[in-house]
Amino acid sequence: MNSSVTLKIQEVKQSCWLRALTTLFLAMVSATAWTAISCNAVPASCRNLMLSVSIAGSLCTTGALCWLVKLYRQHTRKVLFLLDAIANNDYTVQFNETEASPENRPIHHALNQVSRMLYHVKSETVQREKYYELILECVNTGIVVLNEKGQVYQKNSEALKLLGMEVFTHIKQLERIDVHLMEQLEKCRPGDKLQVAFTNERSAVNLYIRVSGITIHDEPLRILALNDINHELDEKEIDSWIRLTRVLTHEIMNSVTPITSLSDTLLELVKQPHTGTCNKSADKERLDELCQGLQTISSTGKGLLSFVESYRKFTRIPTPEPSLFFVKGFIDRMVQLARHQFPHAGITFHTEITPDNLILHADESLIAQVITNLLKNAIQAIEEQESRTSNGHIHIRCYCNEEEAVLIEISNNGPQIPQEIADQIFIPFFTTREGGNGIGLSISRQIMRLSKGSISLLPEKQTTFRLIFY
Repeated sequence: MNSSVTLKIQEVKQSCWLRALTTLFLAMVSATAWTAISCNAVPASCRNLMLSVSIAGSLCTTGALCWLVKLYRQHTRKVLFLLDAIANNDYTVQFNETEASPENRPIHHALNQVSRMLYHVKSETVQREKYYELILECVNTGIVVLNEKGQVYQKNSEALKLLGMEVFTHIKQLERIDVHLMEQLEKCRPGDKLQVAFTNERSAVNLYIRVSGITIHDEPLRILALNDINHELDEKEIDSWIRLTRVLTHEIMNSVTPITSLSDTLLELVKQPHTGTCNKSADKERLDELCQGLQTISSTGKGLLSFVESYRKFTRIPTPEPSLFFVKGFIDRMVQLARHQFPHAGITFHTEITPDNLILHADESLIAQVITNLLKNAIQAIEEQESRTSNGHIHIRCYCNEEEAVLIEISNNGPQIPQEIADQIFIPFFTTREGGNGIGLSISRQIMRLSKGSISLLPEKQTTFRLIFY
């Protein structure tokens, strides 16, 4: 405690003890005088004097007691008033230290000192809480603190972002996002490690959740640390496929190249004029069969080489060289290119760019490959649609979100991608189109990852792909 407050309290104690001893002394004198009078131990000449002393002592004792009780009540009321004000977070209460009576000044000073000390403690506590909240907002991990009833005690903006929520006060609110997620968080206990996949309004999320426990004021709380591991899973998946593809291309190239070279050499030898004169018809038949077989070997080998070369593109994406460019002009060029590639498709393009001068910082040539592939897939999906009764529509929307990330959404009115296929469309070599190689979307995802962005298929009625550039 502050030394000045301690001194004032000691001064108040000494003053109270002095008054109490004085009152006790007066009471003893008065009691002695009354005893002497009642026992006739006082001479008659002094009896009136002794009676006056007794009466005066009694009156002084009564006055002193009343004064002590009044002072005690005053001090008690002031202490209770101060405590009540502090309980209501009112630290403006001040007691007069100059105009008060001498016996009240020390207690006023002590109460004012206590009030100031508690105010400083409260201020430091508030500042410390703000400091911790600021640290909590700066981390890239979502933090949610729950009690046993599912009430949210604390959360940061990263947790709201991952869950796709603006307000989060109770675990039951997750029911409108994903019922399975809500059930998992309700049942989790300290020490658990969970992995939950769900889709919010923004994109697909794969959460890794670690649960810790703490008890505050005899109430057990659960601290949930949320991390989106989609990026890590995608990176591992892509790295695995790249390693596999490099091995396959190396082995296939080593096997196919000699076959193709040999078959071309044999074809040249066979095409030379035949000078023999015996059994020309049999020789011609054998030569025809030989030519046909060699041509088959050659065409197959060249087809394999072309096939492998297309897959090599997946592992040979150049490092992005980002630059600033206007999205509107870029999208217009992509639309014109798609119309040129499919002049008879009968597709209507709608573009919505907000604002008109929206700028993107990325590698324009690499992003052009992504947009071209998505437009090509959309046009082919519309053309392959059975019982098509109207023209196809492709809608391209470009805008910024609250985090100032640039988003490009490409939608088409072709057939919706089934859910069992939607989970596999980004896997290398996976395709449902006859003659497709299954690397377009895989390359697009790799380009977006290298560009520090993401690509996802939104769970909407229309087929909609979203590109996000952070």
